[in-house]
Amino acid sequence: MLERIFENTLWSSRFIIVLAVIFGLIGAVILFIVASVDVYATAKFVLNTYITHAHPENFHEDVVGGIIGAVDLYLIGVVMLLFSFGLYELFISDIDVAKDENGEENQLLAIHSLDQLKDKISKVIVMVLVVGFFQKVGHTNYVGALDLLYLALSITAVAVGLYYLSKVGKSH
Repeated sequence: MLERIFENTLWSSRFIIVLAVIFGLIGAVILFIVASVDVYATAKFVLNTYITHAHPENFHEDVVGGIIGAVDLYLIGVVMLLFSFGLYELFISDIDVAKDENGEENQLLAIHSLDQLKDKISKVIVMVLVVGFFQKVGHTNYVGALDLLYLALSITAVAVGLYYLSKVGKSH
């Protein structure tokens, strides 16, 4: 009897995951709001610049940096969503509303193991890093041929890495 009570308590303790799910969703919403405000501020900056005919020295870099920064925040919000959905499906229950009328689940958010959750999150995190890399590249001053060679090599390394990342988890 004591063993049964302990096992029931242990099994019920999985519901503590609900805290991570709820706060993960709150974090995703906050990131989406902040990114949207950043896009709005960038659009306002562009409109004000064109209306007043005053073009700052780094206008294009500032606009691209603002948009890429927002994309970065959106991607991190997606990580939080995947994290929340994955934890919920792994520890609590399948999300019934994610299934279509035939009972087949949406493959975008279908997570059946911690490895699948890790793979999906890691792919989005790599995309966040790539976006951050390109944001930094846009704000870098290139002085000589060696700097341009390093830029070309780093872009090649990113492209090769993304190619192999797309192959992960696919059987041929």
